[in-house]
Amino acid sequence: MRAFAIPMRVRFRGLTRREGALIQGPAGWGEFSPFAEYGPAEAARWLAAAREAADTGFPAPVRDRVPVNVTVPAVEPGRAWEITAGSGCRTAKVKVAERGQADADDLARVEAVRDAIGPGGRVRIDVNGAWDVERAVRMVKLLDAFDLEYVEQPCATVEELARVRRRVEVPVAADESIRRADDPFRVVAAEAADIAVLKVQPLGGVAPALAIAEAIGLPVVVSSAVETSVGLAAGVALAAALPDLPYACGLATLSLLDGDVTGDPLVAVDGEIAVRRPEVDLAALARYEVDPTAWRRRAEEAGRA
Repeated sequence: MRAFAIPMRVRFRGLTRREGALIQGPAGWGEFSPFAEYGPAEAARWLAAAREAADTGFPAPVRDRVPVNVTVPAVEPGRAWEITAGSGCRTAKVKVAERGQADADDLARVEAVRDAIGPGGRVRIDVNGAWDVERAVRMVKLLDAFDLEYVEQPCATVEELARVRRRVEVPVAADESIRRADDPFRVVAAEAADIAVLKVQPLGGVAPALAIAEAIGLPVVVSSAVETSVGLAAGVALAAALPDLPYACGLATLSLLDGDVTGDPLVAVDGEIAVRRPEVDLAALARYEVDPTAWRRRAEEAGRA
């Protein structure tokens, strides 16, 4: 196990550094990077995903490239425009509902992104469950002036998602309601979502995520947990193995990190990521390596859970 702490280019989800550990096994390297607030039971899924990558490897792909969106943090409009225009992507996911910001900030940011990507591009927003139902309905209707592809996790609970979905025309995507749920299929039973956002680490690996994708019966968007290229490779493997991939995936997130652990990072070119698994570069890793003691402890606790 080798631990890392890589600075973020922009504060994202309250993070200024992305921390985690890499585990090496016979099939290669896996990433174990649950967020700090996750306890052993939830982190156990992340450990299972790392072990799958290290010990078993990934299923055979059915495509060799994966279309991706650019992720736009909760930055000011001018910076949002620059990030979008410089990405080469034809889809943008815009973070909204950042703590301490006003609704007007979200409107200005999404407007700037729409302007940068043009009328032929796609714009989706990610709320991370921060709105209540009434605010979600109001804001989705306002932001749909910029022709939203979908809104991701507008509210925290499945019941709230279902209520919002009945009142807006914009499709609703479920993220946290799947990856942090004891029962990821509740969103289907409650008719709470049109799209399922799947992330490999929180779901326990590529194989479990594929099983959920098959059983859930919704179109799937594969997204990252803001990982290094090691973790992103698992997300790319999932997207590459899905029979259908109707939406661009949220896997072009390495640009949020100010560094990587490989010499050949998984970055998007012309809005796509090639399906491959880059090797860890020990010299690159050394620049961000930290004492792994705390991560060994978290892995042991997750293993017991």
